[in-house]
Amino acid sequence: MSHTISVGGVAVDTRHWIGGRRVASVETFADHSPIDGAVLGEIARGGPAEAEAAVAAARAAFPGWAATSRAERARVLHAIADGVEKRLEELAIVETIDNGALLRSHRRGVMPRVAHNFRFFADWLLSLGHEDFETRGHTNHVSWDPAGPCVLITPWNAPLMLATWKVAPALAAGNTVVLKPAEWSPLTASLLADIAAEAGLPAGVLNVVQGYGSEIGDALTSHPDVRRVSFTGSVPTARRISASAATNLTPLSLELGGKSPLLVFADADLDLAVDLAVEQYDNAGQVCLAATRILVEESVAEEFTRRFVAKASRLTQGDPREEATDLGPNIHPRQLEKIDGFVRRAVEAGARTLLGGHRGDGQYYAPTLLTDVAQDSEIVQEEVFGPVLTLQTFADEDQAVRLANDTRFGLAATVATGDRERAERVTGRLVAGTVWVNCFFVRDLQAPFGGSRRSGVGREGGTWSFDFYCDLKNTVTAPTGWTDHG
Repeated sequence: MSHTISVGGVAVDTRHWIGGRRVASVETFADHSPIDGAVLGEIARGGPAEAEAAVAAARAAFPGWAATSRAERARVLHAIADGVEKRLEELAIVETIDNGALLRSHRRGVMPRVAHNFRFFADWLLSLGHEDFETRGHTNHVSWDPAGPCVLITPWNAPLMLATWKVAPALAAGNTVVLKPAEWSPLTASLLADIAAEAGLPAGVLNVVQGYGSEIGDALTSHPDVRRVSFTGSVPTARRISASAATNLTPLSLELGGKSPLLVFADADLDLAVDLAVEQYDNAGQVCLAATRILVEESVAEEFTRRFVAKASRLTQGDPREEATDLGPNIHPRQLEKIDGFVRRAVEAGARTLLGGHRGDGQYYAPTLLTDVAQDSEIVQEEVFGPVLTLQTFADEDQAVRLANDTRFGLAATVATGDRERAERVTGRLVAGTVWVNCFFVRDLQAPFGGSRRSGVGREGGTWSFDFYCDLKNTVTAPTGWTDHG
């Protein structure tokens, strides 16, 4: 039986990558393309045995990688980035077919960002440090010690970019990694293992195991040899991971859901505000940071809505491999059912459809805008994770902020205003890990990233990533007591 499949002409190994070699499983699961539902291949389906083997490989490789100099670790990470750039087109094609996101976005933005993730954390590692300081003549020296094997569990909406956002700083810090990609989009993680090996990453430093949720996840997150767990995904899964990791008090970084607002004030550039709102349909709405709740000042709501519907109606939905396509499919039939259920229940509860509100062929859902929605309704309070936005109005700044903050989440927020003082006032009052003013999705890796409330625990990015992936040690040295060996 062959373990290699062809995806868009690219060969992908469907087995795990453990301890520097390919490992098959007795059981497999089918991986389908959301574009047309075609089966791409049978993927090795791991469980407790594969989890144990991967953690054992990471544990065995840890002392050698932790002892590797910063300069050498950085060199290897840059070599991985070189490998990503060399295979950028292959990675873009495979990811588009596997998860349905736009090929043009993968080529121009996503895969170059994957390479940048490795380069950024390699360079940041070389500059990482604290100045020594004195306490009553004693010297304090802070060091960043590698923590140990890390389990990284990643989502399906931007599989490789979000995986490398975790893998790169974990490796840079001197840790070893067990990466568990989402079962709905596992293929580029397998290619990453090949690229890392070709770049000279020692065996066992990066391990990739595939499988369904708790079948393998519980064994990974509860393992006593795991020193860090980083997860991006849903709140219910995070609860399970938290309970599992609590057995060993394993530190967690959790980037969870969002129900972010876009606040449009009357003094905003209305064309810009409309552009920002339409941009929330990116990746068929499967973006945790998306501002799915559009809040518009009453005096401009009618004109904003008219322009928004006109612009959004011109979006092209179809095959994500086509250059002209703006919206691709949703990832899985189960996700499509979830999206449709949210919309149907909202309409039954009195919501009015201004755009879309229906399925297309296959796994496509029309870009949708709903209004006349109650603040405490499901469609306003719960994450849909599809191309569905709601529109509400506000009378003044206080009401805008109150509506924006009135959810259990706090991942991000976007503000459109022409008044700098208002921007400063409003952003200071918003509960969110990231706030964009007159822009959206501008991300710098040196900035902290994470959510408030149920949108997450902890921050990653720049030094914050090393804070998480390292054990910080302070060494205090007395000025006396030395023996002169002169």
